[in-house]
Amino acid sequence: MITITFLTNGGMTATAPENSNLLRVSLREKGGIPFKCGGGLCGTCRCKIESGLEHTDAVKPKERKHLTEADLAAGHRMACQTFVNGDISVSWIPLSERKR
Repeated sequence: MITITFLTNGGMTATAPENSNLLRVSLREKGGIPFKCGGGLCGTCRCKIESGLEHTDAVKPKERKHLTEADLAAGHRMACQTFVNGDISVSWIPLSERKR
């Protein structure tokens, strides 16, 4: 089992099997990552892997439509497209604080 720490949600932690989808774990465990479509189209689930980026899978083409190379290098991912194979910590900007 792996541990995901949802930093923006008060440091809440959840455990999940390896190769779990980050957004699905957040939904199941009430981690709090914002989302709308869940399919990589809208960009709402943009988040930042603060630690454990090496425990995420390869970047998908759908992510590249929303994230620049600099974003990816800084640890940003789309939660709906990211599968986790080890412990990570994740943060995000709450929807209420995002620029329209």
